[in-house]
Amino acid sequence: MTPRRANKRVRLLVAVFAGVFALALARAGWLQAVRAEPLGERGASQHRETVALPGARGTVYDRTGVELAIGERATTVYANPKQIRDPRAVASAAARTLGIEGEPLVAELADRSRGFVYVKRKADPERAEALQRLGIRGLGFYPEERRRYPQQAIAAEVVGFAGVDNRGLAGVELGLDRHLAGAEGEKTVVRDPFGQALQVVDSKPPREGRDVYLTVDHSLQAHVERVLRDTVAKWEAESATAVVMDTATGEILAMGVEPGFDANRFPSVPRDRQRNRAVTDTYEPGSTFKVVTITAALETGLVSPATPFTLRYEIRVADRVIHDAEPRGTERMTVSEILSRSSNVGIVTLALWLGKDRLNGWIDRFGFGRPTGVDYPGETRGIVLPPERWSGSTIGNVPIGQGIAVTPLQMAAAYAAIANDGVAVQPHLVDRIEGVRSPAPRRRRVMSADTARQVRAMLEDVVEEGSGVEARVPGYRIAGKTGTAAKPEPTGGYSKSRYVASFVGFAPGEPRLVTLVAVDEPKGAIWGGVVAAPAFAEIARFALQYFGIGPDERFEPVSP
Repeated sequence: MTPRRANKRVRLLVAVFAGVFALALARAGWLQAVRAEPLGERGASQHRETVALPGARGTVYDRTGVELAIGERATTVYANPKQIRDPRAVASAAARTLGIEGEPLVAELADRSRGFVYVKRKADPERAEALQRLGIRGLGFYPEERRRYPQQAIAAEVVGFAGVDNRGLAGVELGLDRHLAGAEGEKTVVRDPFGQALQVVDSKPPREGRDVYLTVDHSLQAHVERVLRDTVAKWEAESATAVVMDTATGEILAMGVEPGFDANRFPSVPRDRQRNRAVTDTYEPGSTFKVVTITAALETGLVSPATPFTLRYEIRVADRVIHDAEPRGTERMTVSEILSRSSNVGIVTLALWLGKDRLNGWIDRFGFGRPTGVDYPGETRGIVLPPERWSGSTIGNVPIGQGIAVTPLQMAAAYAAIANDGVAVQPHLVDRIEGVRSPAPRRRRVMSADTARQVRAMLEDVVEEGSGVEARVPGYRIAGKTGTAAKPEPTGGYSKSRYVASFVGFAPGEPRLVTLVAVDEPKGAIWGGVVAAPAFAEIARFALQYFGIGPDERFEPVSP
């Protein structure tokens, strides 16, 4: 080869290298100037990631310290698809180890536009640890907690439940979510090209939520729910509800609904089963509402318990004829006998003496038509027509518990005021919240102590001699009232086959506990004295003995 040709080849080679270098230089300049920011973000995402650290949720306890809702250890498994080399193999390993479906995961792991996907939220920690030991590049693990309800169905409607993100969705879990929920923390982790953590460059610790103590007693609650289940089964009823309150403090000791549900399985439970009917549902109370008219007539001085009335079997009010439940002739009854015998005609007669404005004022005074203020979400105010919307016959309907709708809790609170010498105490479910000063329940006088004692004596006669004999508890003075109310039809009027049977009362002679039982659409019998009163007696007997309330002194025990 001649020197001339050799020089020509050298120059060509130099030119080629120069061209390649120029292209590389231009490419580098373009990457640094134009693509620097997005490429930097992509590189950082492949080697640096920020993981949320949820704060532990507070525990819910009953009044004795029994756990009703707790957080238990779990591990969340996630992946960075940009670091996954074989999505199908990784999905298969995760499915096999964690017990999840692998096919849907393949597509997510193959999507390299994403830097974070969940493989399994709140996995079993032992299964997650087994997967972690495989050392699969691109998978990450962090500790979390999942909500569990160790008492299962007991008090499920009261406690409610929290979702997968540990946020309250119903009940106390929802109502006190801001106290129960902790504050989220986070940590930023730097990883090597193989996905292994090198160091934590930034960390913000989570804050744990506050513990909550309820007034509910789990033993009494379990007994109440068992009685309600038996009652629903015996009478083939749609549902049954009960409330047990301390008349002096307003503490709700039990609040049961049947059929119930296991809070651990709430996603599979129909919404209709999840409601706390004692607070959210209304019903026409029937004869249990008659104490409002009786109390108003006594307190305003229109009558005394011994005031006599000559009462026919029926009475006309505007376009409606109202009669007593059992056929009878014209009789002479005292005010006390009107209540003990649950005379519709007698109650309407007293209501006509009072007039609609005074009667409506006493309905409001007892708290009907507005929330009780219980510390529970979703409370219903009930349905009370204002006086200007009353028709001519309304004053014949409302005093006997028709044309008005109340919640079981409202009715229990009304009787608690009678039992508590005329003072109503705000019902409440929360005893205390860790680190928070709880406000004292509101108190207000509804009636004088003398009137309250007179009404209590009348209600004792209902149990001893009237329609409530099935509510008797041996050795204790029981005061209460039965209720039997036909349910309204959607098209108007009242059903001939669908009823709510109820009983509400208290014990002992110095009242401490008020208990309400309402049974929706019983079959075979409809009367509150037959269907609900025995359930009341069984609950009251257990509660009195459980709380160590002895039999009344100088009170002759009732034969079982």
